[in-house]
Amino acid sequence: KRQMELLQSDTSGKIPKFPLVAIADSLKMGDDAVNMCSQSNVESIICLGVDFMSESVSAILGKNGFSNIPVYRATHKHIGCSLAESAEGQNYKAWLNKSASGKSKALHVVYINTSLETKATSSSIIPTITCTSSNVLQTILQASAQMGPEELRICYGPDTYMGENLVSLLSAVLDSEWSDERIKRDLHPAHDQASIRALRDNTDVYPSGNCVVHHMFGQSVVDTVMKDYSDAYVTAHLEVPGEMFQIALKKSLVDDGVVGSTSNILNFIERKVKEASEKGENKRLKFILGTEAGMVTSIVRSVQEILDSSSSKGVEAEIIFPVSSEAVMGVEDDGSESSTSSLGVVPGVAGGEGCSTAGGCATCPFMKMNDLDAVQDIVDMIGRSSSDDGNTLQLQLNKHLPPNKLGGKQIDGRDAIDLGTEPIVYMREFMQSKKISDGLVERIEKMAM
Repeated sequence: KRQMELLQSDTSGKIPKFPLVAIADSLKMGDDAVNMCSQSNVESIICLGVDFMSESVSAILGKNGFSNIPVYRATHKHIGCSLAESAEGQNYKAWLNKSASGKSKALHVVYINTSLETKATSSSIIPTITCTSSNVLQTILQASAQMGPEELRICYGPDTYMGENLVSLLSAVLDSEWSDERIKRDLHPAHDQASIRALRDNTDVYPSGNCVVHHMFGQSVVDTVMKDYSDAYVTAHLEVPGEMFQIALKKSLVDDGVVGSTSNILNFIERKVKEASEKGENKRLKFILGTEAGMVTSIVRSVQEILDSSSSKGVEAEIIFPVSSEAVMGVEDDGSESSTSSLGVVPGVAGGEGCSTAGGCATCPFMKMNDLDAVQDIVDMIGRSSSDDGNTLQLQLNKHLPPNKLGGKQIDGRDAIDLGTEPIVYMREFMQSKKISDGLVERIEKMAM
């Protein structure tokens, strides 16, 4: 309703500068929420995601003067995240303490998809900066170059697949014998073969963290890709298991694939389709999509726009999402598997919600706890809560608030929320200046004394 009011008040007929509905990653969610409050005067936020996302949005609103704006989740139930939770136990803390126990320079690079509590605890143990899948490579390259690749130890966690894939990427650069000139041009201007080798050897990856979604790209999927799709472009998110990543990495070295973030994957596919269209080629491009299934929609939309706007009509693009054979069922009225049926159901109904640990449709079961019916219920409760004399509806809404494990707490004499947001601030400073901030460098050097 509020969105329609803004649309109607804008005489240009365009969407307002900052709309009330935003689709964003876990980092940008907080920024969007702040803009909604400052530019559109919203009175509440509904965050569709997992718990650490709504918790982070609430904290960022508080840091920007909007602590009075409630952030509601789609359900009162716990919306977990296997990756984030792998960093919340004693094992992760012990790994950090071990990393910080020496007298050498050490930097903890923590994936943004972790709880505020993890970031706060990490910051209290070891100098910490957050990263995204888009900037993690440049983060470790810059930190190493700035503080000395021989001296700085990079501690990456909690995503084991992503950390191991980063090490594999650096090894591929060395094994492929990139020249110092190419390294400076394509990776980082302050690096060469010697410094890349030092960075690789000084990177310590947490060994026990993974996302259940990306874990679904099993050996069966890898075998199928290698056997049946040797002519396809292969893409892989930094979080997918090593076997799938290695295929895409090998292809990326000759521009027949890409490894990286979801935006890297989308940009690669868009570029290949545009190049084929501009050349007026008559060909069918095949792209293996090694990431979460929800990305298919945005890719198909973008590719369709490119093809529709092209004067060349001879190009086709096939987006292939790999599915394990164990995740496919024959079509039978009773839902039982059938070896005689010629028609399969994809994604794999047998795996539950289309998922299979052998490699079914990689959709997050936690994110699926968010749905439009739940959003409508919350909107209705908010609308009726103003006339709720007994506060019954407000009590129900309070159950939808994000976890607040750090509110009012201190860690080593510092406000816990401040400590939890500090690694995000360091990352934002890096994204703006392309340098590790002086404050973080000072912390690293002081700990090494």
